[in-house]
Amino acid sequence: MYRNLSIRHKQIVWAWAFLALPVIFYSVIRFYPTGSAVLISFQNWNLLGTRTWAGLDNYIKLWHDPVFWKVFKNTFIYLFLGTPISLVVSFVIAYNLDKLRFMHNFLRMLYFLPFMTSAVAMAWVWRWFYQPVPSGLFNNILATMGIAQFNFLNSTVNALPAVLAPAVWAGLGFQIIIFMAGLRAIPKSYYEAARIDGVSNWTMLWEITIPLLKSTIVFIVVFSSIGFLRIFDHVFNMTTLDPGGPLNATKPLVLMIYETAFSSFDMGYAAAQTVVLFIVLLIVSLLQLRILKDS
Repeated sequence: MYRNLSIRHKQIVWAWAFLALPVIFYSVIRFYPTGSAVLISFQNWNLLGTRTWAGLDNYIKLWHDPVFWKVFKNTFIYLFLGTPISLVVSFVIAYNLDKLRFMHNFLRMLYFLPFMTSAVAMAWVWRWFYQPVPSGLFNNILATMGIAQFNFLNSTVNALPAVLAPAVWAGLGFQIIIFMAGLRAIPKSYYEAARIDGVSNWTMLWEITIPLLKSTIVFIVVFSSIGFLRIFDHVFNMTTLDPGGPLNATKPLVLMIYETAFSSFDMGYAAAQTVVLFIVLLIVSLLQLRILKDS
C-alpha cells in the first residue's frame, strides 16, 4: 500500500511518523502524569491503601488551610523579589561585561560557573556562610567590623531573603549569557548613527538597547519566573533541620507538596496542591505568549 502512495503522501506519512515519537513521549511522560495528578486530587490515597473518592474535599481543605496560604504567599514573594532583582543585576553585569575586552572570556566563565554547580552543594556552602560565629563567614566578617551578628536562617524576617540570595546568584550566569547574546545581536550601525548625532550613552541605552532587547527580556523574565515559582533545592537544603524555616517563613509550594506526599503520605491533598501550582505556571506561560505576541 505504501508503494502506491504519491511522493506527497509519502512525505506526509514520514512527517507523522517522526511526529509520533515526541507525541508518544509527551503523552507518557507529561500528559498521563498530569491527568493522573488531577484525578488523584479528587481522591484520598496514602500510597498503600485503596483510593477512595473524596470529591472536592481536598480543595476545600486547601482553601481553609492557613499553612497553604502562607506557603502560597512565600512562593509569590520569591517570584516578585527574585525575578526583578535577577533581571536587573544580570543585565547590568552583561551590559558592562560586553564592553570589557580584558579577561572577558574568563570573567564570563566565572559568572556562568554557579549555574553549572550542583544546587545542593551550593545551598550547603551558603548555609555555612550564614552560620553564627565562629563558623559562619558572614557573621565573622560582621564581628570583625564590630557589628552584631545576624540570625539569618532562624529568623522569620531574615530567612526568606537569605534563601533567595543564593537562588538569584545561581541563575545569574545563564541570564548574563542570554543578555550578552541579545546585546551582540543588535546592529552596531544603530550606535554609530546615534554617536554621529551626538546622542548620549544613557539615551542610547533607553532608546536603542532596551527596546531591541524586549524579546530577550521577556524570555528571561518568564524563564526565571517559572524557576522561582518552582524553587525547592535551595530551601530544602538550607533548612533541613526545620524544612521551610521558622514558622514556614521560607517554605514554597513545591516543598509543601513534597512534605504532604512523602512525609504525611496524603497523596490526594498533595495532588490538589500540584494542580494549583500547575494552574499558576499555566497562567504565567499564557502571559508569556501574550507578551511575546505583542513584542
